[in-house]
Amino acid sequence: MKKILAYRFSAFGDVAMIVPVLKEFLSQNPDTEIVFVSRKNFADLFDGVERLTFRGVNLDNYKGVFGLRKLALELKKEFQPDFVADLHNVLRTKILSFFFKKTATLDKGRTEKKQLTQKENKIKKPLKPTTERYADIFRKLGFKLKLSHQLPENTLQKSGIGFAPFAQHEGKMLPIEKSLELVKVLSQKNQVYLFGGGKKEVEILSKWEQELDNVTSLAGKLSLTQELQKMAELETMISMDSANMHLASLVGTRVISVWGATHYFAGFLGYGQSENDIVEIKNLECRPCSVFGNKPCYRGDYACLNKIEISEILKKI
Repeated sequence: MKKILAYRFSAFGDVAMIVPVLKEFLSQNPDTEIVFVSRKNFADLFDGVERLTFRGVNLDNYKGVFGLRKLALELKKEFQPDFVADLHNVLRTKILSFFFKKTATLDKGRTEKKQLTQKENKIKKPLKPTTERYADIFRKLGFKLKLSHQLPENTLQKSGIGFAPFAQHEGKMLPIEKSLELVKVLSQKNQVYLFGGGKKEVEILSKWEQELDNVTSLAGKLSLTQELQKMAELETMISMDSANMHLASLVGTRVISVWGATHYFAGFLGYGQSENDIVEIKNLECRPCSVFGNKPCYRGDYACLNKIEISEILKKI
């Protein structure tokens, strides 16, 4: 049995996108096992994956070059890996990989992404999906892997619509007034479940729950495992370009995804999701202005989000 040590420490959505790749890899390579190293709070994403061992770490215990050397020695002693896959390609993981042999590293396609998001002379074309970039790492190590790009089968009895109105950055998020308007319309005929996290989000969604019928806020109430289970039971999920899109993808639920300053051309559409279920303003030359939605709006008015009508989202449903 060959053993691959793989690691990525953030961001949550990017780590979630790794899960279907690892599942399909292990299915196609039955003589291989994977040890996945990441932040402890990501453990539930990998629950129940056969021949996968999750090793959670607290990075505060491994600071600097000497701290990472200590982590590398611990991992070597604990697992004796035959191969190492760096699925992150940041300074921390580059240093960590230095202490191992037979390593392969993620190609992030930084130049292409810069050309896609630059203000002038954009090269606007679909780039390689991030999941294929992850798969390439295992191919570099000499393994075969053909991704299906299909949602996992889900035979659960489904009911209700999920809505995750928040994202990490303003450039990814519908104006809060539009989101509330959408919930008001949806809740007239559907049971709506709201997803979010963090004190401010919990407060906003709890208020909506109190003011509207057929609206349940799950923000701050569920563990990650429970959240995934609830998403699996939904008829559909509405999400920004955020981690919730990737969580719903893991459990085989179709997502209507809303895109503002970012663009699915950068390769971050949820695994197995359809471009037909995307809501966006197509004819804005400034889009996309960033890969992650964390840069100031070029125009200053976030037209990419403010011009989206909730009727477009309702049509997709």
